[in-house]
Amino acid sequence: MSSTGTGWAQLRQQARSLESQTETLFHTYSQFASVPNIPAKPSEDERSTESKLQDLLEKEETLIAQLSRLLDSEATLTASALKQNNLSRHKEVLQEHRRELSRLKSQIQDARNRANLLSNVRSDIDAYHSNNPEAAEADYMLGERSRIDNSHNMADSVLSQAYAVNESFGLQRETLLSINRRITGAAAQVPGLNSLIGRISAKKRRDGIIMGSFIALCFLAFLYFS
Repeated sequence: MSSTGTGWAQLRQQARSLESQTETLFHTYSQFASVPNIPAKPSEDERSTESKLQDLLEKEETLIAQLSRLLDSEATLTASALKQNNLSRHKEVLQEHRRELSRLKSQIQDARNRANLLSNVRSDIDAYHSNNPEAAEADYMLGERSRIDNSHNMADSVLSQAYAVNESFGLQRETLLSINRRITGAAAQVPGLNSLIGRISAKKRRDGIIMGSFIALCFLAFLYFS
């Protein structure tokens, strides 16, 4: 392998390593926008991470410039076609990283601005309440009224569900009674069906009496021989 080829391979390896480090650091930097209580000013870790990202992008740019000069120095056009594509890709990645850094910085700043705004609003409300006890008491009463209304709404909802269930039970009861009336009417229209049903019922009662008598007899025998 020529010295030019060796230099190209080494520079590309360094460029890919820098790109990988940048992607990893982007993940760390993005988490500063999602912290529960983002500080009013950037923390030391946030400033350090942003500075590292800037340094990595500058190093990527320097390596890309070296690759470009090395490619321009090659005389063989056919050997430079693939390298030209590789160089273009490194330039695209660098542009993507710059846009990503700008996007994350804006995202973090927006989160910080929202947190500061909410903090200022809460501070103004607290100051207003401290200077106006009547207003604080009125807000408390409004809050209590809201909670009571919510309780009433919940109770109304539970009662509505109970009424709906009760109505459903009533409809089911009417349905069962209607079915029973139809069965009774059909039985009355079929000759001998009522007597058959009566004999079946009588047999069941007789079997029940026999079983009860047998159980009573066994119980008495147990008491007598024990």
